[in-house]
Amino acid sequence: MENNTLSKREVEALIDFYLASGVDGFLEEEPVDRFAAPAKPPVSLADFQSPATQTPNSPPNQRGQQPVSSAGPAAQQQGRPPQTPPASASPIPAAPQGGAVIPDQAAINSARERALTAQSLDELRELLGTFEGCNLRLTAKNLVFADGNPVAKVMFVGEAPGRDEDILGKPFVGRSGQLLDRMLTAIGLDRSSAYIANVVPWRPPGNRTPTPQETELCKPFIQRQITLANPDVLVFLGAASAKSLLDVKDGIRRLRGQWKEYDSGSRKIPCVATYHPAYLLRSPLEKRLSWRDFLAIRAKLDDMNGS
Repeated sequence: MENNTLSKREVEALIDFYLASGVDGFLEEEPVDRFAAPAKPPVSLADFQSPATQTPNSPPNQRGQQPVSSAGPAAQQQGRPPQTPPASASPIPAAPQGGAVIPDQAAINSARERALTAQSLDELRELLGTFEGCNLRLTAKNLVFADGNPVAKVMFVGEAPGRDEDILGKPFVGRSGQLLDRMLTAIGLDRSSAYIANVVPWRPPGNRTPTPQETELCKPFIQRQITLANPDVLVFLGAASAKSLLDVKDGIRRLRGQWKEYDSGSRKIPCVATYHPAYLLRSPLEKRLSWRDFLAIRAKLDDMNGS
């Protein structure tokens, strides 16, 4: 008879695969009629306390009843244990202790106040590492803060990290990052002469597009990051970062190649948007337009340096 029992290592690998695929919930094997289910009694804190955390004088359940199961009636009738989401097999440095939060205006205001307290890029990174206002931290493996030279003359800003970036904790390290490196080399730059970051520093589950609320929660931090890095030229990789930081609604075809000014609070920085490298991988014919943009970036840097 075939043994279908998974080993611990196989279960851990399966859970990691589900997390990387964007799975954020578990379903029953059979449909459950929630309207026909009996009403559950009120749940107290004692129901969620393990025996080790309960006081000696407190019973396992204050009402003397069995703990309330989170599984539906169909699961209980079949004799299966309650299906609760298992913990991730590997630690997630990007997720400090704490549950999900409501991304309301109060959370956005808190993010703005918190970001302004950072007086250096190192302080800003530490603040982001302990910031619990964005729920993306709960599913990300790592905080993807920045890469390159923080005192470089040019700064590139993308939208959000992908799978490879989430694993390594650095922006633009996958296929799109390799293309970006080649584009930088073509105009005499590399990661030692450029600073690279994203508007959203945590990977959204399944590489989905960040929600407007998630972008607004992270926006104060990238704004502070730009102010502290203080580049001479700012480049937006893709429409998402340009729309967020310039507060415009135009698409990338209208935005790209058009020089504008970004107000960092301390000064106005020349900025330009161009196609995201990931888009160029899907639409290689557009590389010629990006090449024009990068030549303009090189010319702008040379002009500002007096060469």
